[in-house]
Amino acid sequence: AGAAAAGLPLHGYLARLAGRGAAAGGCALPVPAFGVLGGRRRAGGLACRELLVLPTAAGSFGEAMAIGVEVYHALRGVIGRRYGQDACNVGDEGGFAPGVRDTGEALDVLMQAVGQAGHAGRVGIGVDVAASELYDAGSGLYDLDLGGLGGSGGTKVTAEQLMSVYRGWFEKYPIVAMGDPFDREDWAAYSRFASEFGVERQIVGGDLLAADTGRMQKALEVGACNALLLRLDQAGTVTGAVEASSLAQRAGWGVVVSHLSAETEDAFIADLAVGLRCGQIRAGAPCRSERLAKYNELLRIEEELGPAAVFASGAFRSP
Repeated sequence: AGAAAAGLPLHGYLARLAGRGAAAGGCALPVPAFGVLGGRRRAGGLACRELLVLPTAAGSFGEAMAIGVEVYHALRGVIGRRYGQDACNVGDEGGFAPGVRDTGEALDVLMQAVGQAGHAGRVGIGVDVAASELYDAGSGLYDLDLGGLGGSGGTKVTAEQLMSVYRGWFEKYPIVAMGDPFDREDWAAYSRFASEFGVERQIVGGDLLAADTGRMQKALEVGACNALLLRLDQAGTVTGAVEASSLAQRAGWGVVVSHLSAETEDAFIADLAVGLRCGQIRAGAPCRSERLAKYNELLRIEEELGPAAVFASGAFRSP
């Protein structure tokens, strides 16, 4: 209603609310983070909550969309040949859920699909661990078997040992972002992890921060992460989302606008990501109408902006 009264497109109105001005230069099309493999709470046996593909080398949102679709369909083929066609069923967010043994196998499958699609070196990988689900508060240890992170025989490890698992992934795969690698109250582990890996990679606080400005301030004080996962249900209001995004951006953090598992075809978060110049959006796989609605809205916005459109591309952490 506010956008209509002001005679502005929704993304322009949101940009003005954020103090950027409604002109196209205050907005940016985000890099899509396609959730192509779903894990523990989604479907199938993948250890982490989700593996994502970020077409960071694309020159426009349209090109990023094409890359994501091509990788997704190549992945369907790889999974079908390796695990059977029944493994090509998708979860609520459109991601596949094959019966992989561990996260390393899932990453291998994903990289095979990236190569077959002809996009090796053009995409980054995101890993949403959601490690609070692995944490045993009684022992203070992380249960690798619960998550399938590669352990066996009742393996429970410390945060330092879990960090070594992640270090091995970083050495082998082009991981550019990792979400919630430790329990949300394990601030010391986050600080050590971000200190070692945060320059080259994005450490995203989802469960860690819950878009709460108080927790964000603490994360800033201890150096726990360098990016915010922004969900409207956690922010509570549009004003709350603008405030959380602004706080993160002033701190030099990346901001990832995110959908929910239970979504409708409402595409508001597409305009939110553009208007707040967040640089990244998670809206699921390029599959299912409630996910595609967001991506189609972003394609329309890019078309409407024309030559003035700005795409975050490789600067997705700070567009």
